[in-house]
Amino acid sequence: MVTSSPSASIQLKEGTHIAKVVLMPGDPLRAKYVAEHYLDNPVLFNDVRNMLGYTGTYEGKEVSVMGSGMGMPSFTLYAYELFTFFGVEAIIRIGSAGAIQDTVRVRDVVIAMASSTNSAMGKAYSLPGVIAPTATYDMLKEAVKAAEEIGVRTHVGTVFTSDFFYHPDKEINQKARDLGHLAVEMESAALYLTAMQLHKKALAIFTISDHIFTGEALSAADRQDSFHEMMEVALKTAVRSDI
Repeated sequence: MVTSSPSASIQLKEGTHIAKVVLMPGDPLRAKYVAEHYLDNPVLFNDVRNMLGYTGTYEGKEVSVMGSGMGMPSFTLYAYELFTFFGVEAIIRIGSAGAIQDTVRVRDVVIAMASSTNSAMGKAYSLPGVIAPTATYDMLKEAVKAAEEIGVRTHVGTVFTSDFFYHPDKEINQKARDLGHLAVEMESAALYLTAMQLHKKALAIFTISDHIFTGEALSAADRQDSFHEMMEVALKTAVRSDI
């Protein structure tokens, strides 16, 4: 049995709820992995379209984790509904990214201070000029602190959110690199724009799974094992956030 909801994509199972802070990987199976390996007493609250969502506790504080799918449209759909229909106050994106700077290595963690994008999504807000999709500072500060405590090699800066996985412009990554972007991914600008619109909190944290210019890349198994540090940074940020 499910609880009545204005959403066609998230239907709460009877007796379940969503925490104020939600971690969002793209892959719903990664959400399941996080719930089962990091949360105490995780409970499945949603499985519509197999976009699995769980609520449990971490260090005594309630945290939810739910998949988002790939790309800005999918992420925006779930983020908007979580913020608007289910009382969520903060979302932390956890995922992989491709490095484009020589100083950023495979397995490093990148915390996105801001996200440039080739998406036209920002134009919908009708601001004369260009919106800068930006993280929430207090969450960013907590994430940097957590990363320092864990001892993970971390970079903080701007990432490039692309609407294309296979971009027709073969020079796009070099252009982003020349402008100082740390890595390329496909969701964080959508999260930051949605949070800015709804006056909510947001942060995106990534593990570098490959380097676009050197060709170095993690295997599927290595990706699973290498994401632990990012997940710990995200979870510590979630429980320490003033929400």
